[in-house]
Amino acid sequence: MSWRRALGIAGLAALGALVALAGIVAWLNLLGEERLGPVPPRVAASAELLARGEALTRVGDCTGCHTARGGRFLAGGRVIETPFGNVYASNLTPDADTGLGTWSADEFWRALHHGRSKSGRLLYPAFPYPNYTRVARADADAMFAYLQSLPAVRQPNRAHTLAFPFGTQAALAVWRALYFRPAVHVDDPARPAEWNRGAYLVEGLGHCNACHSARNALGATRGTLDLQGGLIPVQNWYAPSLASPREASVAGWPKHEVVQLLKTGIAPQGFVMGPMGEVVLNSTQHLSDADLAAMASYLQALPPPIESDPPPATAPTPSARGAMLYKDHCVACHGDRGEGVPGAYPALAGSRAVTMRSAANLVHIVLEGGFPPSTAGNPRPFGMPPFAPVLQDADVAELLSFVRASWGNQAAPVSALDVARARVGRE
Repeated sequence: MSWRRALGIAGLAALGALVALAGIVAWLNLLGEERLGPVPPRVAASAELLARGEALTRVGDCTGCHTARGGRFLAGGRVIETPFGNVYASNLTPDADTGLGTWSADEFWRALHHGRSKSGRLLYPAFPYPNYTRVARADADAMFAYLQSLPAVRQPNRAHTLAFPFGTQAALAVWRALYFRPAVHVDDPARPAEWNRGAYLVEGLGHCNACHSARNALGATRGTLDLQGGLIPVQNWYAPSLASPREASVAGWPKHEVVQLLKTGIAPQGFVMGPMGEVVLNSTQHLSDADLAAMASYLQALPPPIESDPPPATAPTPSARGAMLYKDHCVACHGDRGEGVPGAYPALAGSRAVTMRSAANLVHIVLEGGFPPSTAGNPRPFGMPPFAPVLQDADVAELLSFVRASWGNQAAPVSALDVARARVGRE
């Protein structure tokens, strides 16, 4: 056999393998998907259905992405910065030209359950359909009815700006073939009804693992059940593990305090700031106490992980420079012993937010300042001023290293490089 013929046979074999692989990818992307039927005539939604749809939309925190700063409610336009480029949230109001005005309930359901647009194009997983796929059809219909009841806002959607090849349908098809399968929520008969409701909310519409899970190089999480913590690529904050007692587990809290934290943003054992503050502001403060209690039941039952990196036996010795910086900038609010002021300024002594493995959030808070969310239960929260204009990177590192090694705290020091990285990401 000549070498030309051998190369030709090899080329045909390779082409056949590529065609077969493309067929498998296409099949996996259509798995479980049904053809859309004719659009039924619309009927007026009841007040009860609209209220339910609004509540479910709040659970899904649609406002967080689909309302731009200073923009009209759910009219889209907010940029979502990802490691692969920028994605712009779409208009969810019922405008016929730029929003959901010509969508059907079936098409909305397909977007949530299968991650497809009205035209059938694959959606980017910045829209968390890997979680929303678990939403029940009746709940999707209630959400659609509520969105259709909103005032229509004409606001054209902006084109995404993603690096090649991530913006192509072919790349999305491969990603979905690897990491996405349509799913449904199934109650665990061994668990009480409240826990099952919490599982439905946390794993599905709440999409908690979208932040509280590590992502691989292609941006995929380890599944909707993983809540072991991870860096949020959009904002470079660290979303702590919801299962680890060293990070953000609430297993030992009274349930009403978990509800209080999600309802108001502040509780005896913790505050929320940063991205979680936005979640409380836009989403959880609006949920019913029953749904918040259900989420608390689910979160409190998470099994603790096997910790692979135990805390140091002894903390580094706090530096005199760090002590001086703390006295100059922090003691007035957080106290001589890091005891804080209940209901106003959080304690730093014994705080898991201070001592957990990642110091990213501490660096952000010192540089940028901020407030817990303003909620009905805590309308005027006390805040923290930004120190980025005042302190150099080395100063912030010394200050935080002091806090992480004082009053019984035992955590690794913070480096000036850690601060510089956060400052660059912020600017």
